[in-house]
Amino acid sequence: MFQRDYFMRMISQMTEALGQVLGLRKQMKQEEALLVLDDLLDKHFRLSSKLIRSLSDEDLIKVMTTNGLVDTDHLQAIAVIMKQEGLLQGELGRETECYGMYVRSLRLFIRLSLMGAEPTIVEPREQIHELLGLLSAYELPDSAKRLLMEWHEAEGRYDQTENIMYELLESGGLSAEEAEGIYHRLLAHSDEALEAGGLPREEIRQGIADLESAVKA
Repeated sequence: MFQRDYFMRMISQMTEALGQVLGLRKQMKQEEALLVLDDLLDKHFRLSSKLIRSLSDEDLIKVMTTNGLVDTDHLQAIAVIMKQEGLLQGELGRETECYGMYVRSLRLFIRLSLMGAEPTIVEPREQIHELLGLLSAYELPDSAKRLLMEWHEAEGRYDQTENIMYELLESGGLSAEEAEGIYHRLLAHSDEALEAGGLPREEIRQGIADLESAVKA
């Protein structure tokens, strides 16, 4: 009961703070809005805003795990705040900071979706699609692409899994052996599932053959 009450208070305070951020954005007071987000991070997550921003998503998940249980509610809240910070940094013309926050938020939401986290604050899948739109003009780092590839596979979008797989092969972010392993994993699915995912079995077999030829060349 105590945890639930605490969570509801946090949601209420987050909603109030994000409303304040929106109001400040409309007044072109983005720097003040960033301070509101800093304060929100400092108050609710047992860690300073500086530390939260310095941790990788893997380390952040470890910190937010107690007795094997991941606090997905807090992670959702942090991902939402990072996305808001990205919006503010973008409006201030700080492209590097904006990009960094969007990517961090995207990675967290992908991990939450892969965990099957309940959408207690926002729907992770919707946030992923929105962030991909915001990042459409940029090249994602290979580490984020690998995570996105895993998510597409989990969601049954096998054609998009393959597309990212080839991007990673081209950049050197994925080995031919890893790619072949992905193809073989996909072959375990039914013909119906593969067709629905946009990657028929024959195309997978052809992809494996192409990889093997490239390795031999």
